Amino acid sequence: MAPCRIRKLQSWRVPFARFAVGLSLTLSPVLLAERSAAADFSGGVIKIGIINDQSGPLSDNSGPGSVVAARLAIEDFQKAVPDIKVEIVFADHQNKPDIGAQIVRKWFDVDGVDMVADVGNSAVALAIQSIARDKSKIVIYSAVGTTEIGGKQCSRTGLMWLHDNYNLVSGSVRRLVSQGYDSWFFIAADYAFGRNMVEVSQRVLAEGGAKSLGAVFHPLGNADYGSFLLQAQASKAKVVAFANAGEQLVTVMKQWHEFGMNLGSQKPVAELMFLTDVHAMGVETAKGLTTVTAWYWGLNEETRAFGQRFFKLHKAMPTAPQAAVYSAVLQYLRAAAGAGTDETNAVLDKMRAMPVDDFYARGARLRADNKLVHDFYLVEVKKPADVKMPWDYYNVVEKIPAEDAFLPLSQSECPLLKASAN
Repeated sequence: MAPCRIRKLQSWRVPFARFAVGLSLTLSPVLLAERSAAADFSGGVIKIGIINDQSGPLSDNSGPGSVVAARLAIEDFQKAVPDIKVEIVFADHQNKPDIGAQIVRKWFDVDGVDMVADVGNSAVALAIQSIARDKSKIVIYSAVGTTEIGGKQCSRTGLMWLHDNYNLVSGSVRRLVSQGYDSWFFIAADYAFGRNMVEVSQRVLAEGGAKSLGAVFHPLGNADYGSFLLQAQASKAKVVAFANAGEQLVTVMKQWHEFGMNLGSQKPVAELMFLTDVHAMGVETAKGLTTVTAWYWGLNEETRAFGQRFFKLHKAMPTAPQAAVYSAVLQYLRAAAGAGTDETNAVLDKMRAMPVDDFYARGARLRADNKLVHDFYLVEVKKPADVKMPWDYYNVVEKIPAEDAFLPLSQSECPLLKASAN
């Protein structure tokens, strides 16, 4: 087994005493009503772990930037509640489920970590989900696509804060099919995320009377996509859909242009694309690509303010997963403060009772399958001439309301729903 790479940030420590002071600055009305005279935090501290790909093909969209986002959330929390101690640790799971599971198990059993956030790899997430369920510990997922986490493998302690593959593909697939793009070919990452995304896409295509003409799967971190692109071209599908992201999407899109496929009639669709992917491949290569995202730094004044603040520390604008990490960490801390404890059930009750109230999502709530329900956006990469400032890459084509973006609960396979119905 490869060695685990675990690093620890500085702790944000202040005297541990009364912590009701200052709640009115940023906390929700639910917490304003709390009287927190007796705090009960294990070890006298709230300890948060950020685990993701810190240095590999998925590191740009979350990675070190997610740690920056978590740090900003802690700083904002402690402006309002300065008397609660908070620590953060972070680790690189290297996109390997066994390493991710080993790290998180040690965090829970030995290191006193109360909550884990981000993860960012579906295969690792499925491994961590079972550990968190057994240990009764909260994990909040960002950039985890597989619908299994909120479906058959859903857990009381596993919360989906950003998206799943249904959110990412259902609206855009239906929209393109309605425009006549009724035959698709998929180039996908060969692990839980990519295979699940293709499966969900093919289901939505079939429901709309469209066809999937095939799919090919490549290893994570693959460098040569020539044979995959030639198979896509030979399929004569109207759409070539990429069910990958990060370094993989960047490389395959560059090779799409090198093969001259950008001059052909097939339409490329990035079923998952992050702002950092566009930046890495360049706007000339990415122009016209569409994708669905839960958040974009250029949406409004609030999101732009956070973007500038984040940029000063990270030298890149935040991605949707990084914004989701900020929101998830802040909401967890607010719930723990309101509950006066880091005991899992008490914090979960608070998180379910409190609407999210930050620049990431306004008035969003966790529904019964533990998905945070919020709006999404169909965006298109601008032409180079339309980019007026660095990182200003998206035009918002349309807003996808929350009620249209999520799989209906009536179709969910989450066992929590069956348990609550009995």
